[in-house]
This record gives sequence, C-alpha cells and structure tokens, in this order.
Amino acid sequence: MLSYFRRGVTAKIMLGLLFITLIALVITGFGTGGSGLGGLGGLGSSSVASVEGETITTGDVTEQVNRQLARARQRSPELDIATFVRSGAIEQIVGDMITSTALLVFGRDIGIGASVDMVNREIAGIPAFQNMAGQFDNDVFRRALAQEKISETKLREEIEASLIQRQMLLPVGGSAQAPRGIALQYASLLLETRSGSVGLVPAEAMGAGTEPSAQDITTFYNSSKARYTIPERRVIRYATFGREQVAAGSVPTDAEITAFYQRNAASYGPTETRTLSQVVLPDEAAARAFAAKLAAGTSFARAAADAGFSAADTSVGQQSKDAFAKASTAAVANAAFTVAEGAATAPIKSELGWHVVRVDAINRTPARPLATVRGEIAAQLGQQKMEQALADLEAKIQDSLGEGSSIEEIARANNLTIRETSPITATGAAPGNPDAQTPPEVRPLLQTAFDMVEDEDPVVEPVVPGQLFAIVQIAKIVPAAAPPLAQIRERVKADLVVKRANDRARAVAGSILAKVNAGTPVAKAFAEAQMPLPPVSPIMARRMDLVQRQEGIPPPLAMLFSMPRGKARLIAAPGGQGWYVVQLDKVVPGDASKVPALVETTRTQFAQVLGDEYTRQFTRAVQAEKEVKRNEDAVAALKNQLTGGPAR
Repeated sequence: MLSYFRRGVTAKIMLGLLFITLIALVITGFGTGGSGLGGLGGLGSSSVASVEGETITTGDVTEQVNRQLARARQRSPELDIATFVRSGAIEQIVGDMITSTALLVFGRDIGIGASVDMVNREIAGIPAFQNMAGQFDNDVFRRALAQEKISETKLREEIEASLIQRQMLLPVGGSAQAPRGIALQYASLLLETRSGSVGLVPAEAMGAGTEPSAQDITTFYNSSKARYTIPERRVIRYATFGREQVAAGSVPTDAEITAFYQRNAASYGPTETRTLSQVVLPDEAAARAFAAKLAAGTSFARAAADAGFSAADTSVGQQSKDAFAKASTAAVANAAFTVAEGAATAPIKSELGWHVVRVDAINRTPARPLATVRGEIAAQLGQQKMEQALADLEAKIQDSLGEGSSIEEIARANNLTIRETSPITATGAAPGNPDAQTPPEVRPLLQTAFDMVEDEDPVVEPVVPGQLFAIVQIAKIVPAAAPPLAQIRERVKADLVVKRANDRARAVAGSILAKVNAGTPVAKAFAEAQMPLPPVSPIMARRMDLVQRQEGIPPPLAMLFSMPRGKARLIAAPGGQGWYVVQLDKVVPGDASKVPALVETTRTQFAQVLGDEYTRQFTRAVQAEKEVKRNEDAVAALKNQLTGGPAR
C-alpha cells in the first residue's frame, strides 16, 4: 500500500541493487548479466566504467541490455531496442552495474566471502535446475546452462557475488523499524475520502480543422520521426542440422547389441528385491528383548508399537540389497537378504544403533534373455549413437568454421539447406510485411543474431539443445530508421490531424480551467464553452480503494489525490482523446486509530521503505569510498550501436 505514496521505492528494494546477479536470471527470470569483474586496468575503448580497477566492458553492458530487453518484451512484446534505450535503460544498467561492482569490491575488502558449499546450496535450490521430483538434476542443470549460454564457472562467480552482496545488504535493509505514530499517519491517509467533479473536452468535438498542407505534414514528420522509427532489422542466413543428418548411421548392429548385453549382463540377470520393516533400538539389551518377543510369537507390528514405533517409523518398503546397504550398512543388508520371507534378523549393530529387520515379502524377477530385450537395447544404443554422431557433426562444423570455411562451403559438404529470413526485428517481427512468418527454428537464434556484428563469421547455436543446431550468419543489417515520408504520408497526415484536434481541445480545456479556478462552477464553465461537450460528472473515491484496484487507476481519480482542495487541474485523456478538467471539492480525513490491523500492516510496509532507504544510503557510501570512473563516450557509442544512430 505504501507504494502508492512512494511509487517505485519498495519495488526496487534490494532488487535494483542486486539485479546484476545471475541468480535472478535462472531463478525468477529477471534478466541479468555479467558483472564485468574479470578484467583489470583503467578505462579503455571497450570499457564503460571501472571501480577500483575492476572494469565493466561494453560487452558486459550489451549482454545485460539484451537480457533486460528480453525480460521487458515478455511484458511488452512490441518494445524495440530504440525505445528501450531512449527510456534511459543504458544509464540505469550502467549505474546498477557500477553499484553492484562497488559492493562486491567492498565486501571482499572487508573479508566477506562465499564458500563453495554456500554456492552449491544456492545452485541446488534453483527450480530451473530441478527435475519433476523437485530434486537437483545434473542433466537438467547442464541443459539449462546450455540454453542460457552460460558456463558453470560464470554462474558460480555470479552466485558468489550475490551471496557476498546479500551478506552486507540484508542486515542493513532488514534492521529498519517504523514508529507506530508514523504508520498511523500514513494508514489514516489510506482511509481519506475525496470528492469532486470531472469533465472531458474530447478531441473529436473539435472537428477536423484546417486541411494540413504538404509543408505541415513534412514538418510534423521531421519533428516526430521517433514515433515512426522501425527498430533495427536483420536478415538472418542459417542452415540447420540435427538428428535427421545422422540418423542413418545411428542404427546399432547385431554385434553391438550383443556386446552391450554381455557388458551389462548383471542388469538383465535375475533380480531380487525385498519389502522390509525395521526397528533401530538404542542398545543391545533392548534389541535382544525385541527379538525375544518376536521369537515368542508377538507380531512385528505389535512389538514395534510396544517399543514406541508407529507403522510409518518401521516401514522401509521395497528395497534392493544395494539400496538397503546404502541406507543402513552392508552387514544389515546381508542379514536382511539372508533370512526367509516372514522371518526377522537377529540384532545387528550399526552407527545408528541395533537393527532388527523383518522380511515382509520377497520379490524375484527372472533373468531376461537377449531376445526379449533386443528392442530395448537397440533403442538405447541408437539414442547414444545418435547423440554421439550429432556431437561429432557439430564439432566437425565448428572446426570448419574455425578454419575459415564459409556457410556455403559447409552446407555443400554436409548436404544442408541454407535459408534466409525476411528483414526481422529482435522480436522476430517483420514491420511492413505482415504476411511474413518467422520460422520457429529462428526464434531461439534471435538473441545471438542480434548480438553479432556485421560481417562476423558464422557461428553454431543450439535450436533444441541436443537435437537441432543451426549455423547462423548475418546477411544484412537494416539500421533503425523511420520509413520515407512518401510511404507513410497518409498515416502522418492522420496523426497530425489528431494532434491538432487534441491541441485545440487542450486550449478549450485550459480556458474552462481558468474559469473554474476563478470561482465559476464546473458545470457552468463547461456550458459557457459553447460547444457540444459531455456532461460534467461527480467523482468520489477513498484512497485505499484506489490502492486495492486490480486494474489501472483512471487518470482523473489519480489526479484527485494529488491536488489541493477547491482547485482544478488538467490531465490528458489516454490515447490523445482529449483533456480532463478535474476539480476537488471535499476532503474527508481518515482515522486509522480505529483500524489497528491496518496500522500494523502499514508499519510493516513502512519498515520495508526505511530498509530500502538504509540500503540506498549504504550503497551510496560504499560507492563514494571507491574510485569510480565512467566513460561517457563509450556509453554514447554503445547507445548509437544499439539503436543505429544517436539515441534521443
């Protein structure tokens, strides 16, 4: 709720300072990038900034920009790189990377570190690295790293950096407490009610106006090119290769199947598992007394219950001998797999205590002859051979690229088909060509294709890790630019007509506003405008109701809570549809002393705001202590490179 009063503060607590960490990318999806801590030395042509000699390079920033842009596009798919850069994203990212680097340097200077075990625990707890059972899976881990194009070393470095930062910032931000008196004031504001009037001066009521001249259209186009700018587009040349290319050589022979069966004979021989129950007693006397009860005819379940064990405590379930040995000891497992079904072992000692194990059931599986498992082995061997053949083909193509072969030469040598996309943006859109469809195999290649520079050598990238790959090259780069006026003249003309109508609406609304603030009632001021305008409407809301709204807050309601009583203000209607005149007539203060739960909730949230302030002050102090250099020329050059021209 307090975010209503301090929009953007609590939302950025810790996150804005730590978003450089790679954990955010893997755990939550928040885009992250390298911290740029690998190089030493002063600022160079590729250095955007440095902190105590630790450099942040243009490559580090570009990687971060790509990931942050990809994250932003999940919310706004139409977002282009030029708009992203114009929003100040580059400056924000560089600033946050400097802050993160300063914190890391400071932490290391004062002896804060992160052990290998701490890093391992973080990795094991990342959901993206876990299997369906919620357990860390090394295969899933490797696939995730390959998909994100991140090395394990890089991941560990970033997690280590995050842990160091966390050890400093969590105590700083988490120690804040908010006095109840302050929370009471803010909670009372949430209960405040305001009422007034709102009237709309719609642009459409202004009429078409004067027909724009050719010069008017040209002038408007030249001053508004940013709104018509098409993001940078690229023509991507690519050739895919995968299992189809190696399938023919991946069929196992009879000899290979037989050899595999013989090497793994133990897996296909007879097997035995046993369903077991067990009690573990603290001393030998108790264990022997328990065994004596069983010998006298007491059931295992009854004897276990008498000893304080529930059925859940004693049930071991179906076990192989090896599995049970790992869960207990080899001696306990040997005994459990020696006695007959329905019998119990004599007491056996381990580090845990004295075991008595009962065999509830014996489950035997006969040996499986080669004829019955031939298909199973063939499928397994075929999969292995295909994976190896595909890995060999990928290595062969990588070697060819390293030796300078062109994509055409590699395609001819391996019977691959080269394809080209139409000019597409980093999201796969094809502005001006609505019928163009970006092939599905190209979408995983977009980030790589837009990271490459013109005339860069082809690279191999996974399309579906372990199954399909692509050789990627940039055939053409179309810089970000507005289409020629001749191509979009009618659109520009229509936009100019709308803008002029909206400007006239603002002038009319401004005259109404002046009258209202001079004492004329709102309804009368609208009537004196001498044009068909919608009727004035009453407006009333409680601040808490706005905070709790799931959808967006209407602009007039938001304005009502940001103006003095008895005054009127203008606010633009969404989409250039006109202008609202909003007047605040009455303010009814709230009293949160009668709602103690609200006060406590507000107090908790206020503590988060204070924690954020403490964190910001701490990081500013850390940064002020370190030698920080920024290369503004490099930042400007990077913005130009990303947008295809000077970023406005």
